[in-house]
Amino acid sequence: MRRSPIEEGKRWLEQAKEDLKWARELTRLGGYHLACFLTQQVGVKALKAFIYAQGEEIVLGYSVTRLCQTAAGWEPGFAEHVKRWAILDGYYVPTRYPNSLPDSIPARVYTKDAAEEAVRLAEEIVSFVQEWFSR
Repeated sequence: MRRSPIEEGKRWLEQAKEDLKWARELTRLGGYHLACFLTQQVGVKALKAFIYAQGEEIVLGYSVTRLCQTAAGWEPGFAEHVKRWAILDGYYVPTRYPNSLPDSIPARVYTKDAAEEAVRLAEEIVSFVQEWFSR
């Protein structure tokens, strides 16, 4: 039996929250590049949670920007945040692959400040989506 759209959305949001917990822990432990990548994934999962809750059966893509714009079609409040949250898209590739960073590697480039700000942005997305589910 298929889940209801709300149940599917909540399932995605639960995973986003679990990943956010680990992004915080990676930041605390010094895995800044991994924390930054994981926060981008948190944003994607939280936005997909909202979109699945609208009844969409397949939600493709890994762009916070694109998913936020899609979500704004149902909830205009997302449009107010897209530029701020889009910063997380910059952590999708270069946090993982040395060939995206000339003369360095992700483990040396990303800082505690970057990871902490990325966590804050991911927390905003999760909170925004969670508040919607609470209505």
